[in-house]
Amino acid sequence: MTAPEDLTTANFGPLLAMAGTWEGHGGVDFSYHHAEKETGDTGYFERVTFGTFGPVDNGTQHLYGLDYRMAAWRSTELDQDPFHTEVGYWLYDPAEQQIMRCFMVPRGTVVIAGGTCAPDAQTFDIAADLGSTNYGILENKYLGANASTVAYTATITLGDGEWSYEEDSVLKMAGRDELLHHTDRNTLSKVADA
Repeated sequence: MTAPEDLTTANFGPLLAMAGTWEGHGGVDFSYHHAEKETGDTGYFERVTFGTFGPVDNGTQHLYGLDYRMAAWRSTELDQDPFHTEVGYWLYDPAEQQIMRCFMVPRGTVVIAGGTCAPDAQTFDIAADLGSTNYGILENKYLGANASTVAYTATITLGDGEWSYEEDSVLKMAGRDELLHHTDRNTLSKVADA
C-alpha cells in the first residue's frame, strides 16, 4: 500500500491521474477475423481497475506504479465472457522520467513497453519491439510461427475524468507478405476512485 504522502505527481507522474476504476463503451478493435478470413472492426466495452503501489526499490531506482486488471466484451456479447483480458503494471521512474506498461494477455504474450515523459504530461507514448531486451515482446511458439507481434505502440491521452488510448500491435501473419496493424482505441470515464 502506498503511503498518502507518496501519492504525488512527482512520484507517479501521469499515472496518478489513472488510479481508480474506468469504463469505456466506444472501443473499436481492428483485427483479423479467422471465421470470416478477413480483417474488420469489432466494437467493445471495457472495464479497467488501477490500484497504486510503491515505491519499489531496485538499488537506487525507485518505481511507483499501478497494478491493473482489464476486461473487454464485444458490444454484442455483454452477457458473455470477455473476449480479451489483461493483467499487469504501469510503472513510473521519476528520476529518469521513464513510463512503462508491463502486461500479459492469456494468448501467451508478454509486453514491457516504455517511453519518456514528464511527470505532468497529458499525453505520452510507449513502444516495444520483438527481440528487444529493454522494452520488448515475448510470445509462445505457436504465435511466433503464426501471428508474431513484431512491434507495439500506444499513445495515452489524459483528460478531465477520462483518458483515451490508441494502440497498434503490428503482426507478421503466416501466409501474408504484408504486416497487419491490429489496432485498438477507446475513451474511458472514471466510475470509482481507487
